[in-house]
Amino acid sequence: MKAIVLAAGKGKRLFSETFSSPKVLREMLGKPLLGYVTDALSFLPKEDVVLVVGYRKEQVIEAFPQYPYAVQEEQLGTGHAVLCAQPLFSQYDGPVLVCCGDMPLVREESYRNLIETHVREKNDCTVFTGISHRETSFGRILRDESGNFSRVVEYKDCTEEEKKIQELNVGIYVFSSRFLFTALKEIKNENAQKEYYLTDVPPIIQQKGGKIGTYTTLDDEEILGVNTIEDLKICEEAYQRRQES
Repeated sequence: MKAIVLAAGKGKRLFSETFSSPKVLREMLGKPLLGYVTDALSFLPKEDVVLVVGYRKEQVIEAFPQYPYAVQEEQLGTGHAVLCAQPLFSQYDGPVLVCCGDMPLVREESYRNLIETHVREKNDCTVFTGISHRETSFGRILRDESGNFSRVVEYKDCTEEEKKIQELNVGIYVFSSRFLFTALKEIKNENAQKEYYLTDVPPIIQQKGGKIGTYTTLDDEEILGVNTIEDLKICEEAYQRRQES
């Protein structure tokens, strides 16, 4: 089992007079956001956890020197970020966890359950989803009449009915490495941001006959990410409540 942690973002909305470092180095309760993610992935050998770095990459590399890294020179989307790590996986044929360096509340147990679901169900892609009643801009999970995964619709592309869907795309996946890197070369950037999205990969895998599955958490605090100072405060409060319970 290997993992890719997306840690290239700038996180400009988290900047202050005293902070202009990469988003994943923004501290939550005295520890960088990325530190919570690497702690939750501590069941994997450090040499098997690849950090994709970009903005002020030297700072992230210096803060987490024990991890291998790939460089995303331009931030062209999550799909492009994962593709930047491909050279480190050229000799590897197995499952790859892809997760985000700005999600400090995902538990080790959830990562393990996601991976176990992927292996047990013999999936080629397993999508981490979360059930939430919050007003969020997460993509929505669409399912077919049988309840099977159909696709992810980005929030900005959702109809009013789709916005009512409470199963959200968290942005964490486990992929078969062969399917992942083949599909990444086929995704397009035909969107307003001109970016290559990882969310486009599962449908391509499906079209190629691959099996898609899901793992769902009911803890909607666990799926929170940090994009703003307000997000950071919400995550700090949630983490403190967790420690007290």
